[in-house]
Amino acid sequence: MLDDHQVLIELTGEAATTHGERLPADLARTLSAAGVALDTVDLLAVVAGPGSFTGLRVGIASMQGLAFARGLKIVPVSALEAIARQANRGLRPSRTIAPWVDAHRGEVFAALYAGSPLDETVPPTAASPEQTLRSYEGREVSGPIFFAGDGAVRYRDAIAAALGDRAEVQASAAPLAAEAGRIAAAHPERAVAPDAVIPIYVRRPDAELARERARTR
Repeated sequence: MLDDHQVLIELTGEAATTHGERLPADLARTLSAAGVALDTVDLLAVVAGPGSFTGLRVGIASMQGLAFARGLKIVPVSALEAIARQANRGLRPSRTIAPWVDAHRGEVFAALYAGSPLDETVPPTAASPEQTLRSYEGREVSGPIFFAGDGAVRYRDAIAAALGDRAEVQASAAPLAAEAGRIAAAHPERAVAPDAVIPIYVRRPDAELARERARTR
């Protein structure tokens, strides 16, 4: 939660329970801990993906319900952008950053960000770590690539094997709520009506792929 671009509080939910079970209580707990009344909130942000399909739908639906009830707009934030900007604040300018989100099934959601100001230079993909790393071949990169996010942490060994000292990997993945809030505060022009928030899937949902496999058997 932010007030005038300053982070008031960032809480992490209990991973042992689902988003649907914990999110309403987590929102109330965050407001209470920050000492902020709900009716003083004037802009919402939501990490719209890529990530767990169910988690994205629950998170977006929760923010949509809150926005409809309060007449607010929402800033949809890419998880990859949030990871990159979070990492960038601790690095020198113009560093190349590779945000990776664990996509499960042996894949990562990935992109490349570089420059000052930071900008997306390679759009999001969903592929195996090895395929993703091969896609970086031939790209002009100044200095080592900094890998961040839970996908980078999980596939640290694959990154090191492919790039050696051309890569640095974040020690651990950090929560993204505060960074999503910073992005929303810096870019209020991105705000949309609640029904205009679209999940950022990158790859097709698992249920859709399963139906397709069943039809081809």
